Amino acid sequence: MQLLRNRTFDEIAIGDSAEIARTLTAEDIQLFAILSGDVNPQHLDAEFAASTRFHGVIAHGMWGGALISAVLGTRLPGPGTVYLGQTLRFRGPVRVGDTLAIRVTVSARDAAKKRVTLACSCTNQAGQVVIEGEADVIAPTERIERASATLPEVRLRTGGNGQQRLLDRVRTLGAVRTAVVHPCDALSLSAALDARAAGLIEPVLVAPRARLDAVAAEAGLDLAGIAIEDVPHSHAAAARAVALVHAGAAEALMKGSLHTDELMAAVVAREGGLRTKRRISHCFLMQTAAYPRPFIITDAAINISPTLDDKADIVRNAVELAHIIGVERPRVAILAAVETVNPHMPATLDAAALCKMADRGQIAGAVLDGPLAFDNAVSAAAARIKGIESPVAGQADVLVVPDLESGNMLAKQLEYMGDAESAGIVLGARVPIVLTSRADSRDARIASCAIAVLVAHHYRTSPP
Repeated sequence: MQLLRNRTFDEIAIGDSAEIARTLTAEDIQLFAILSGDVNPQHLDAEFAASTRFHGVIAHGMWGGALISAVLGTRLPGPGTVYLGQTLRFRGPVRVGDTLAIRVTVSARDAAKKRVTLACSCTNQAGQVVIEGEADVIAPTERIERASATLPEVRLRTGGNGQQRLLDRVRTLGAVRTAVVHPCDALSLSAALDARAAGLIEPVLVAPRARLDAVAAEAGLDLAGIAIEDVPHSHAAAARAVALVHAGAAEALMKGSLHTDELMAAVVAREGGLRTKRRISHCFLMQTAAYPRPFIITDAAINISPTLDDKADIVRNAVELAHIIGVERPRVAILAAVETVNPHMPATLDAAALCKMADRGQIAGAVLDGPLAFDNAVSAAAARIKGIESPVAGQADVLVVPDLESGNMLAKQLEYMGDAESAGIVLGARVPIVLTSRADSRDARIASCAIAVLVAHHYRTSPP
């Protein structure tokens, strides 16, 4: 248990000092905005902040002032201190990932009034004083020693509903005709109908008609007015759905209750499949309260142990998706267990090679860096502590995992333990493929359909 101990006026001498250190996170900025009501876009809107003289998000100046108050109230003089006045001069910006040393030093004492004057400073990791000033306080006269209060855990939710914003954008594009492959259980059938009701897709149900009718009757679902392609079984459903794409009767595919490998076997078939020159891969588009922007994890569902060539296409597919959702120049982190190249760790060698391919123009439209460990990819503070200077570290838009196992575990951990919203889409084929798990929520399926609509409309003008 942490104890707070003060220093009485009689124990304080000129020159005494105390210090704490604090690393600024994006969550700190958001919390301060909530508490203060200061929602200046310089602090909260990365796009706006990039156009300002500071070229990025900076902390509220008074965030540093609050840290000075923390030193006075907990260290010197400590509990029992009465604040009388504070001057502050802001000499430099504080950015996410900066680590400040907050220091107060006694410069004067007034024995008659028990007043203490303290010089205050906040110095960043580069030794630059970013805030300085002077505090005037009444020091306590009696010894106080108490257990530190236990503060509640505060978890932020990003402002607004990410899925709702996505749906609002996509609805203006119009529904996309989508072959729904073998939706022969209540969950997958209702997902297709929900997406239709949301104005996202115009479904063509490709499945045995008798099974569809039975599922609909049992679940209380209405199939009136919905096109149905009657086929004998799931294998035939996958083949027929692919044929509908070739015939121009569908612009997207949506997985129903059949196994993923059965659907993808028809998609990647050398004769009559939907292959393009690019390797097919899966992207999870995710958003979590712990990270300030949506991000892509790839590949966590298709390529089990991708080669370097496979990874190059996995990156290209993810970059294309990032462009489609509005990220002009995505920052791509090539993940590994460490952030250094190690000849005994193939993932680090692939990461280095992918970055060099980007340097030579073989992968375009993005900024790549790697190998990066996960903490360095998503935390500017972690990257700074490890001395990593990178345009990607701490602000990645795309996370490229070494293999399917690590990617699938990462995505599922974020979804189930990090409360992340997610959508799943397969790219690299002639049309987008909505590929969701049987355990996925209704919201995840709707979001996946929305992403498919964006991709399908993009393919109309820029076919893969």
